Amino acid sequence: MVGFYFFKGVEGLLFLLPSSWRRALFLALGGMVYALDAKHRRVIRQNLAFAFEEALSDERMRAIAKGCYRNLALNLLQVMENSHADVEQIDASVTLINKALYDHAAETGRAVVFVTAHYGNWELEGAVVSHKVAVTSSVYKAFKNRYFDRYLLHSRERFGMRLFEKRGAIRHLSKALKNGESISLMIDQNVKAKDGIVVTFFGKDVRQTPAPAFLARKYDALIIPLLIHPTQQGYRITFYEPIEVAHSDDAEADIHEATQQQALWLEREIRRAPEHWFWCHRRWKAEYAHIYTTS
Repeated sequence: MVGFYFFKGVEGLLFLLPSSWRRALFLALGGMVYALDAKHRRVIRQNLAFAFEEALSDERMRAIAKGCYRNLALNLLQVMENSHADVEQIDASVTLINKALYDHAAETGRAVVFVTAHYGNWELEGAVVSHKVAVTSSVYKAFKNRYFDRYLLHSRERFGMRLFEKRGAIRHLSKALKNGESISLMIDQNVKAKDGIVVTFFGKDVRQTPAPAFLARKYDALIIPLLIHPTQQGYRITFYEPIEVAHSDDAEADIHEATQQQALWLEREIRRAPEHWFWCHRRWKAEYAHIYTTS
């Protein structure tokens, strides 16, 4: 409790500052954590060397690692901003690209499974999609500290997102799709063997959640990938070509193929701008734990 109230006091002081000052302060914080956090700098380097097969220079690796910490700092700030900002402020900072892909699905009565990743300012992405596009149901992992947990839920739900704790979430997501509503799922985290299926990501085997494909197939929903990117004026959220899940006699093969398509889409986008992805996560630890051993 003491830690939470200290956090709230600091937050109150931060919001006495102009928004540009807050942003500059958090960028400086990200740079400081980058300099001090040798453990996760090492994980980032291990991931990059494995994914790109030693093709990146040390200078490029450092730039990508700094981008990772920059995004983490801005996402922390965004959680605070989402708790304080007016809807108009949030909406004005983001441009939607290819939203017609979603509109067409909605017009034809299709429920939609949005798939996305820890990429760019994902906290802003969730707020904007839930407010400007469609109210979405999603999954979150609860904090052990109930005060921080309530704070995070408030920040994310202010703009219409419905969040359900991981255990038992499938029931709520299924209900939303049955009602023709949208859900949103992150697909870039390592999962346990019992919860994932093996797909190829950067040419390597990884465990990925089949939930988007499973739910889309069961409820005849359309999978629409999306990501958020920074621009000179703010941000843009891009909607990518939808993924249809087949309905053959082999449900397992249908789900695997759609899950593989999601992995290939995300890999393609990360290759275009790797500095925006969450490289400090041990993405390949289930199948290649040895790459994370220290020398």
